[in-house]
Amino acid sequence: MDTRLTGAYGEIYTARFLRCNGYSIVQANYRCRLGEIDIIASDGKYLCFVEVKTRDENAVYSAKEAVGFGKQKKIIAAAQLYLSQRKTSLQPRFDVAEVYVRDGRAYDFKYIKNAYSS
Repeated sequence: MDTRLTGAYGEIYTARFLRCNGYSIVQANYRCRLGEIDIIASDGKYLCFVEVKTRDENAVYSAKEAVGFGKQKKIIAAAQLYLSQRKTSLQPRFDVAEVYVRDGRAYDFKYIKNAYSS
């Protein structure tokens, strides 16, 4: 599967998981001059900035390992800009979704709440 398609599949899979677990999707693929956020979702208490990492079964390292300090800084900066433009009473939270695919289908999924903090 093409890398872009794999990533898009992971984001769709994660959005479906979030909706099925009571979250509402506020925005997908938020882009600004400071970075990108894959999914912004709300559970009524938290405004979750979700980084989705999708890997195939032959991946050398786990999906969450791809969200290193540099990537976290970019996501946090983008989230701060997002929050400065939109008022909310919700507590921000940074989550990571790991989607593992085999033959074009998810076979493993992990959702890590509060994976890192600002």
